[in-house]
Amino acid sequence: MKKKHLVAMMILTTMATGCGEKAVETPKKEVVPAIELSNMDLSINPADDFFRYANNNWLKNNPIPEEYSTYGAFTEIDQHNEILIQDIIDEVSKDANAAQGSVAQKIRDFYNAGMDTVAIDGRGYSELQPYFDMVDGLNDKSELAGLLGKLHSDGIGGFFNAGGGTDPKNAEMVIMHLYQGGLSLTDRDDYLVEESQEMRDKYVEHVAKMFELTGTEPDAAAQKAQGILALETQLAQNSMSRVERRDPDKTYNKRIFTELQSSTPNFNWTNYFKNAGAPDFDSLNVGMPDFIAAMDNIILNTDLNTIKDYLKWKIIHGSASMLSSDLDNENFNFYGNYLYGQEVQQPRWRRILNATSDCLGEAVGQLYVEKHFPAEAKERMLNLVGNLRVALGERIKTLDWMSDETKAKALHKLDCFNVKIGYPDKWKDYSEYEVTPESYFQNVHRAIRFETKREMAKIGKPVDKEEWFMTPQTVNAYYSPEMNEIVFPAAILQPPFFNMDADDAVNYGGIGVVIGHEMTHGFDDQGCKYDENGNLNNWWTEEDATKFGERTKQLVKLFDEFSVRGNQINGQLTLGENIADLGGLNVAWDAYQMTDEAKANKSIDGFTPAQRFFISYGTIWRNNSRDKFIERQVKTDVHSPAEARVNRALGSMPHFYEAFDIQPGTNMYIAPEERAAIW
Repeated sequence: MKKKHLVAMMILTTMATGCGEKAVETPKKEVVPAIELSNMDLSINPADDFFRYANNNWLKNNPIPEEYSTYGAFTEIDQHNEILIQDIIDEVSKDANAAQGSVAQKIRDFYNAGMDTVAIDGRGYSELQPYFDMVDGLNDKSELAGLLGKLHSDGIGGFFNAGGGTDPKNAEMVIMHLYQGGLSLTDRDDYLVEESQEMRDKYVEHVAKMFELTGTEPDAAAQKAQGILALETQLAQNSMSRVERRDPDKTYNKRIFTELQSSTPNFNWTNYFKNAGAPDFDSLNVGMPDFIAAMDNIILNTDLNTIKDYLKWKIIHGSASMLSSDLDNENFNFYGNYLYGQEVQQPRWRRILNATSDCLGEAVGQLYVEKHFPAEAKERMLNLVGNLRVALGERIKTLDWMSDETKAKALHKLDCFNVKIGYPDKWKDYSEYEVTPESYFQNVHRAIRFETKREMAKIGKPVDKEEWFMTPQTVNAYYSPEMNEIVFPAAILQPPFFNMDADDAVNYGGIGVVIGHEMTHGFDDQGCKYDENGNLNNWWTEEDATKFGERTKQLVKLFDEFSVRGNQINGQLTLGENIADLGGLNVAWDAYQMTDEAKANKSIDGFTPAQRFFISYGTIWRNNSRDKFIERQVKTDVHSPAEARVNRALGSMPHFYEAFDIQPGTNMYIAPEERAAIW
C-alpha cells in the first residue's frame, strides 16, 4: 500500500460507462460485532487453514457478485462508502441554483453528465475526432515529440510516462521524472512469454474491433492491430520487469537535460515538455535510461503510419469507457471479462460516482468527512499509532542481528515519521477546473488537464509536505518513502479494520496491523534505502545490510513455495508487502501486550485475547476472487493473494503457534529454523 508516483493520465483507468440504474438505500447506524462468529467455520482446524477457519462461512455466503472479479472486506467498505457518497451527491444535486463554479455545481454537473447515456450514445466516438485529426496532421517523425506532449497533457498515453515527483536524493524538491510506458496489456511479460500467446491473439482481435467501431474497415483494422502489437512488443522487450522496477537505486538516474537529448537524438524533448506544460528545468530523473534510448531507435525504425495507428489506438483505448456503449462494452469484454473474469460491468451509477469521487476527490472528501468521520475516531487512531511507534522502537532496540550504529539511525528515522489521519489540513482548490453539464468526456479530460497543470507547476519547487496522495474516502493507506510518512484516510477506519465498539484485541489485530504494516514499509527492502528525511541514502553498515538481505531471502523462499489455485507466488515481487505484513503483525502484537486488556487476559465468546487478535487479522483479508483475477494478481501485483497474506504470514509468528497450539505435521506449521524473522 505504498504511495506510487502519480500521473494525471491514470485517472482514465477508473472511468467507465454502461447501463444500470441506481438502486441503493442509506445504511442504518448499527453496532457491528467485534468478531462475527457466524463468518467463521469452527469445523476447520486453525492449524490446517487459518484463512478458512476465520472466514469460511463468509466465503460461502458471499459469492462474488457478477460485476466484480474480486470481493472482500475492502469491497464491502467500498460499497458502504459508495452509498454514503451517493447520498452526498444526491443532496448536492438537489440545488438547481448552485452558483456557477461552486463545488456543488461541479459535483452535480459532472455526475449528471456521466449518467446521460442518451447524449453519450448519440455522440458515439465523435469526440475523438479532434485527436484523430491531430494524429493525421503528423507529417514527419520530427513532429512526434510535440504531439505526444499535447496528448500526454490530456491523459492519453503512448511510448513513455512523464510527470513531477520528489527527487529521491533531494527529498525537499520536486523534479521531472521519465519512466517506461506505452503498453496496453497489463505487464511486460504478456508480450514476451509463450504462455500468453492466447492473450495476445485476443488482444489483437480486441484492438481490431475497437478500430472497426471507430470507422475503420475490418481488413484495415486487423492490419493496424498487428502493427500495434509489434510496436508494443518492441517496447516490452526493452522494459524493466516489475521486480527490477522495485529497486529504487536502479530507477534513479539523474541527468541534465542535454544528456537526455544527446541519448535520444531523434526525439525533440524541448518540444515535448513545452507542449506537455512543463516549466523549464535543467535536470531530471530518467527512471529507465535504456528504455528511453531504445524507444528513440524504435521510433526511428517504425513506419510513420504504424506510429499513427498506435497513437490512435492509445486515444481509443484511453477514452473507451467515456464513450458510447458499443465501445465501452467491447473495452470491458477484453479488460474486465477476459483478463479478470468479471462477468458484467458494474452498474452505471457506481462507476460514474467513482469517477466523480476521483476527478473531484477532495471536494467530495471534504463533504464526506463532515458527515462521516467523528473526531473521536481520529483521536483513538492517534493513540494507536503512538502505541505502535513505541512497540516498533522497542523491537528495533532488541534486534539481535543489527548493530547499535544502524539501530540508532533506524530509531531516528522512526522518530521522524510523519503521521496523517483522516483528511488533509489544507484542501485542494478546484476553482480552475471547469465542469459543464454537456459532456462527460470533456469533463474528464478537463480534470486531467487541471491535474497535469497542477503537477507540472510543482517542478522545481519545494515539496508540499501537507499534500495527500489519497482522498479521505479511499479505503486504503500508504507509506511514502520520500516523505517518510504514513497516511490513513478516513474511509479505512471502519469495521472490520477499525471498530469503535470492539475490544482492543480486535482493533490491534485489524487496524493495528495495518498501521504496523505501513510503518514497516519504512524498513522494507525499498523503504530501508531512504533515510529519515526521505532521501535515497544508504544509512546501514555493510554487515547489517548483508544480514538484512539474508533474512529477506528466507521470506522470499517461503512465499515462492506457496501457491494459490495452482498459481505460484513470486516472493521477490511481493517481498515489500510480505515484509510489511509480517512486521505489522509483530508490531501490533507487541503494542497490544501493553494494554490493560491484554494483561487481564480475559476470554470473550470463548476466545482468548490472543486468539481474537489473530482471528481479527484473518478477518480483514476475507476475500473471494475469480481464477483469472488470481492469475493476473500473482503476475502483476506486489501484494500476495489474501489467502497467502494470512496463512503464510502467520506461519512465521511464534505467538500464533501458542495461541492455537499449532503442532508439527499441520499445514500452518513451519519449522522454527525456516521461519522468517526480520522486524
